[in-house]
Amino acid sequence: MRKYTRFSALALALISGGALFARSPEAQQSPAQPPSQTPPPQTRPPGPGAPYKPDFEIPKVDGLGGQPKSDTLTTTAPAEGYVIGPQDNLSIIVSDEAELTGKYRVDADGTISMPYLKRVPLAGLSLADAQDKITAMLKADFLRNPQVRIEVDQFKARSVLVTGEVRTPGKVTLPGTTMSLLEALALAGSPTQNASNDVLVMHPPKPGERAPEPITLNRRDLELGKSGRDVTLQDGDIVNIPIAKRFYISGFVKNPGSFVLDTGTTVSQAIILAGGLLDRGSDRRIKIGRAVNGKSVDIDAEMDDRVLPNDEIKIRSKFF
Repeated sequence: MRKYTRFSALALALISGGALFARSPEAQQSPAQPPSQTPPPQTRPPGPGAPYKPDFEIPKVDGLGGQPKSDTLTTTAPAEGYVIGPQDNLSIIVSDEAELTGKYRVDADGTISMPYLKRVPLAGLSLADAQDKITAMLKADFLRNPQVRIEVDQFKARSVLVTGEVRTPGKVTLPGTTMSLLEALALAGSPTQNASNDVLVMHPPKPGERAPEPITLNRRDLELGKSGRDVTLQDGDIVNIPIAKRFYISGFVKNPGSFVLDTGTTVSQAIILAGGLLDRGSDRRIKIGRAVNGKSVDIDAEMDDRVLPNDEIKIRSKFF
């Protein structure tokens, strides 16, 4: 009886332990089932009203070539401001018209020869105007909706002429269609000792128009970047650095002699150029020797009076 009681207690303990094992979470999970993986972090959703933006975009592909497709067709715009001239080689493209598309040279009379159109005058027109002209001529008699594009395939030999007081005066070849004034002066060499500080730029007149007035610039201001930024040189322009106009100063100054005259120079500025007054020099009773009607006369001068070419400023001594 006692043995049976011990056996019953042992069996009851084993049964109770099995029931506890069956109820535990670890026991319920099958050993063959893989452990659960941690889910990837969720991207924070955009705020209210914000457009959805994917992490990457798949480009549109045109046809089988695998090339990205553009939503809009872009074409090269004509060079603004360029004017067609003789000896230019033009590339004219007429869409879907192989007979009209090709290279055309502008002849000496300013025209090109195209199929159907014969002689077409283009010299003096911008590229945009030339495109419009050919488009209108083709549309008038031959094509319903011609698409024309013109580009300069080769520019003619273009140059500007630099004259006057520079080391190597002569023609300066333009590397492109235009050139800055400073570039032209640098290619012509440095100014000579007799060079004026004035730089004159003359544009050639257009057919049937009067020659424009020369543009006058101060060379020192040009070199310092204070002026001339809006002046660009084109084919046929003339740049001249004239011989310097001079004035003279004598009397009680530190460095009497001859000096280059800048436009607008006053008597006080002339004295500064001469090194200033000596201790005995006076800023009163100043005389200027000037040629008037072919005769040299002395006139009274004030410190803010303008100096003219070939004037002689005479500085007197103080009274003691």
